[in-house]
Amino acid sequence: MKDGGTLQQGIGRPSVYHAVVVIFLEFFAWGLLTTPMLTVLHETFPQHTFLMNGLIQGVKGLLSFMSAPLIGALSDVWGRRSFLLVTVFFTCAPIPLMRLSPWWYFAMISMSGAFSVTFSVIFAYVADVTEERERSTAYGLVSATFAASLVTSPAIGAYLSAWYGDNLVVLVATLIALADICFILLAVPESLPDKMRLNTWGAPISWEQADPFASLRKVGQDSTVLLICITVFLSYLPEAGQYSSFFLYLRQVVHFSSTTIAVFIGAVGILSIVAQTLFLALLMRTLGNKNTVLLGLGFQILQLAWYGFGSEPWMMWAAGAVAAMSSITFPAVSALVSQSADPDKQGVVQGMITGIRGLCNGLGPALYGFIFFLFNVELNTMDPIQEVKLFFSVCQRALIPGPPFLLGACTVVIAFLVAKSHLDSSDEENPPTNSDEDFEPLLQDSIV
Repeated sequence: MKDGGTLQQGIGRPSVYHAVVVIFLEFFAWGLLTTPMLTVLHETFPQHTFLMNGLIQGVKGLLSFMSAPLIGALSDVWGRRSFLLVTVFFTCAPIPLMRLSPWWYFAMISMSGAFSVTFSVIFAYVADVTEERERSTAYGLVSATFAASLVTSPAIGAYLSAWYGDNLVVLVATLIALADICFILLAVPESLPDKMRLNTWGAPISWEQADPFASLRKVGQDSTVLLICITVFLSYLPEAGQYSSFFLYLRQVVHFSSTTIAVFIGAVGILSIVAQTLFLALLMRTLGNKNTVLLGLGFQILQLAWYGFGSEPWMMWAAGAVAAMSSITFPAVSALVSQSADPDKQGVVQGMITGIRGLCNGLGPALYGFIFFLFNVELNTMDPIQEVKLFFSVCQRALIPGPPFLLGACTVVIAFLVAKSHLDSSDEENPPTNSDEDFEPLLQDSIV
């Protein structure tokens, strides 16, 4: 780092590649558990399965929303490395409990939301070690790594579960989580310069330094950050809800087989990786930061509308390709927010964005779970789910096969209008110049 500071821990100088490894290992471990988690969820809550899953994710998301700014603010004071260790440890702590005690597992899943904010610390870490013009590309790399972990791990977990049982999958996931923790302890250097953080944990700290609400008030006074947060909420809420039911929708309404669904996930994931690396950098150079955000939201509107009106398999494949392109939105938004914040506020602003996404991850599945409950849809059999046809058969008789997706498209339209109106007003106040901002790319991942 050019800002100086003596680095006494870790291997080499802090870099984006340290952040990439941490993210990959954490989400690869959780991706392995996709199939075992469905089994445990069904066995633990045979009645109202969707509703209980929504409530669990809702509590987790609410805690994440409340804690993300706090952890981000504290990482601005005490450094990133310690909070990377804390967030990864507590996020992965429920994994070994899956087969030991399912009730404790789901309880820990809910409570771990208070620490499931690794992305906010990772994005702040990346902001520490990159220049502004490099940041969008770096964010895209982190986001693509997240997508890559979810492309491969569910299929590997399903294979191991089918041949060797869920216990082995849980053991492998636990070992990978431990490897991630050891990597942070032994290999990850601190990224925050010494002059910007307290040298020791025992050093005095004022409440003003650690109070996240004071930081939020200062950041909230920035209309750019505030309206971007509103945009993130409106655009990510339907994405989170879609993730909780989309594969079920493909199976029961579009009649995709399990193999076809696996291929669909892999194809969309690979396209998302390409979109968040090659296409993101290209769009940032040609269209600029702000227009790339709007383009990503436009792709998301088209994707959700296509899912909502489409009823043929080829339509789902086409909409999946559009969904991959929409994954450029969050990396672009994260770069835009990082650009608007001071160097000593990177943790709190990234925490705000991650917290809002955490809230959406809770509200989305909870909302969809409540809708399933209202329509008396229960997960009483694992393969196939006959009761789900009661809900979707009503949709199929209607003009719109997938009303939830169309509703999501409407919320993203509002997000697009909010973003465009603010960006237009900011352009009037600050006429475009040939600055580095025009060339900065954006970062983030979307549903894979």
